[in-house]
Amino acid sequence: MAKDTPTGNIALLIDADNVPHTALDPVLTVLAELGTVNIRRVYGNWSKAALKEWATKTMQYGIEPQQQFDVTKGKNATDMKMTIDAMDLLFSGKIDGFGIMSSDSDFMPLAMRIRQNGIPVYGFGEAKTPIGFRAACTRFIDLGALEQSADAEPIEAVAAAAAPAPNPSAPKPAPQPRKPIDPELIKLLIDAYKASKADEHGYVHLGHLGQLAANRSSFDARNYGYARLSDLLEDVPNFHTERREGQVFVKRLR
Repeated sequence: MAKDTPTGNIALLIDADNVPHTALDPVLTVLAELGTVNIRRVYGNWSKAALKEWATKTMQYGIEPQQQFDVTKGKNATDMKMTIDAMDLLFSGKIDGFGIMSSDSDFMPLAMRIRQNGIPVYGFGEAKTPIGFRAACTRFIDLGALEQSADAEPIEAVAAAAAPAPNPSAPKPAPQPRKPIDPELIKLLIDAYKASKADEHGYVHLGHLGQLAANRSSFDARNYGYARLSDLLEDVPNFHTERREGQVFVKRLR
């Protein structure tokens, strides 16, 4: 095993009522940043026809289904059961990171409590997810953006294999659409740069800048259509990136 391979024991808890089953593959890929997803549980009322596809995923991906009946009309016990299980796992002392798939703001206190123990929480939800849950996570990743990014690469790979030799004079295909980088994100990155210790040429290590930014925000570069923070910074005119022996350094230009 490579020295820098993450070896953490990761728990993924899924609120089946509030996230699409199609996002599971890219979510598991993202959580590989933390370690191996050994605990996989999905919660819902399996008598609902809407959860049929999630039921199929439980067999395909080795996910443990958790049955929760709708005790009161318009309400369900999923949130409470997920929270109880998460706290049990937290106090077992054997979990190094959590993934919570939900678009429900009710999980904000849970994410905050887990992080108080110094354990990272990756939140995964749809665009409708309230800001409270987003901000409570170590990182929050928009499932729509994540799925779009994951779908683009295989399609491009297949097309490249089937296509004839490229014509140098042919127009280049249009790049994949990306979400505009808003002024709030630029300010966050500038503040993180200011708080970092620069070398004699004004460069700071990308990892350190990213860590400082993460202390204030749960943003993730994938929400903007970029695979990595370094890719995003290359498109921000306020910064210049430089690679040195496999490491990336960042300098503010304005």
